[in-house]
Amino acid sequence: MDTQINLEDIRKDSQVQAYIDRADEYLAVIGYTEHGTRHCSLVAKVARDILLKLDRPAREAELSAISGYLHDIGNVFNRINHAYTGAVLAHTLLKDMGMNPREITAIVAAIGSHDDNGFEPISSISAGLIIADKSDVHRSRVRNPDMIKFDIHDRVNYAVNKSYLQVDPENKTITLFLTIDVKIASVMEYFEIFLNRMLYCKRAANFLGCQFRLVVNDNPLL
Repeated sequence: MDTQINLEDIRKDSQVQAYIDRADEYLAVIGYTEHGTRHCSLVAKVARDILLKLDRPAREAELSAISGYLHDIGNVFNRINHAYTGAVLAHTLLKDMGMNPREITAIVAAIGSHDDNGFEPISSISAGLIIADKSDVHRSRVRNPDMIKFDIHDRVNYAVNKSYLQVDPENKTITLFLTIDVKIASVMEYFEIFLNRMLYCKRAANFLGCQFRLVVNDNPLL
């Protein structure tokens, strides 16, 4: 008999947490920004909120949240192709928990397409995950502030001291508001690193019937 699995069940699962912790540990070794419980929890919450605010079914929003919590576990194998490996690993974990196979396939499809390297949003569950993941830009993700002098990814993240995603169902817009300290990184550097991600957010928002907007330091850029 299939079991209805919710985000809270995923969060309490010791295997899931072990993979998230180990994946983040390995990313720390190679100098990547934080991809641990903080990032996964935030992406899960934002993905769910996006779909609920757009009046999508509650179960659909819950599946997007689960996708958000699990989306980076593939980093335990390697950063390269982590969307693929994460999808396969999520399938195994969710199957072991007794989840409905149709819900498993929806989640693994979302995880497998969450990267911005040549993919497309393939469902509302996927679109919620994409926007939530790509909008998590903030200085709290930088592990070693001393490295911002040398690494543009860390510098751009560290320059963002405020990040807020606003969903406006009436006007059908999803807007990412950022406050960037231009003494640390310029707006141009932000685009140099994150342009593909923002364009992917745009496609994901379009999938949800919305327009994606980016406002940096009170200036509309997208």
